[in-house]
Amino acid sequence: MRFSRVYVESVGYELAPVVVTSTELEGRLKPMYDALRIAPGQLEALTGIRERRWWKPNTRISEGAISAAKKALLERKIAPEEIGAVVYAGVCREHFEPATACQVAAALGVRGEVAVHDISNACLGVLNGVLDIANRIELGQIRAGLVVACESSREINEIMIRKMLGTPTMETFTNSLATLTGGSGAVAVLLTDGSFTPSRRPRLLGGINLAEPQHHTLCRWGINSEDPEHHLPYMQTDAVAVMKHGVELGKKTWEAFLKELDLTTERIDKVICHQVGEAHQKLILQSIGIAPQKDFTTFEFLGNMGTVSLPVTAAIAKERDFLLPGDIVGFLGIGSGLNCLMLGIQW
Repeated sequence: MRFSRVYVESVGYELAPVVVTSTELEGRLKPMYDALRIAPGQLEALTGIRERRWWKPNTRISEGAISAAKKALLERKIAPEEIGAVVYAGVCREHFEPATACQVAAALGVRGEVAVHDISNACLGVLNGVLDIANRIELGQIRAGLVVACESSREINEIMIRKMLGTPTMETFTNSLATLTGGSGAVAVLLTDGSFTPSRRPRLLGGINLAEPQHHTLCRWGINSEDPEHHLPYMQTDAVAVMKHGVELGKKTWEAFLKELDLTTERIDKVICHQVGEAHQKLILQSIGIAPQKDFTTFEFLGNMGTVSLPVTAAIAKERDFLLPGDIVGFLGIGSGLNCLMLGIQW
């Protein structure tokens, strides 16, 4: 897929306020660590994540998304009535129905002839939302649209800690690591046809999707059907298999991505990857032939914020002058399923 008239106008984000270090989590897991004779520091050593963030208790999912959306609109001074679509794309959502996008749109004052709906696709949600808006803009249906998401890891982290303390086995420890990497935050990506202001902004060049749904059982997050009375969420991840098959799919997608946009690895100036952890980052960069200095990471201090991770990382990279005007930037997304989506942007 290619685009000729779609621009990334702005990216607003909100970081959850409560900083939780890996040391703190391990302190709570001390009985398990002692029972299994696990040395402190393993969580950071195995993932590269020294801290992540949680929202305060009882924070509504829509609050973070609304705050990020207001920031995105304010940065470019685009009025709510100019927005032709609002897409909420987070894994976490306010209700089963209505769409969380409705609460966001209502808070922003977006109404009338506008598309308002949710998209869900694990950690790829925001990138899928970007494509939804981009297609509408490219077809001339709308001039501007918002993709928003908010993720919260506090609840699933707390449940996992209780499970680890209740079943202190090495298998439980291994299967729980991926869950403990989770972080919390919110993001809003504002896309336009470039007609609002003459100022320079990044242009969306296009991208590619590849899917291997035969691996859909490797990572699951849902409601525990074996305990219907409490309706508690659970997360199960085969981290080794996810990394193995995910990197293989990432390499295939990278090759298709370069071909689709008529690029070479040498012409890619920078990349922003989905933020999983240190081992995954090193392996995917090595497999596609990208030097580490071309990548920008936030997992060390934000953890894996799901759908929010990649766009927030890009926004922080811009703030720190890592992404420069003219750079050809690859957004490299992968999500449970397995699905891989890569987008090319000229900054």
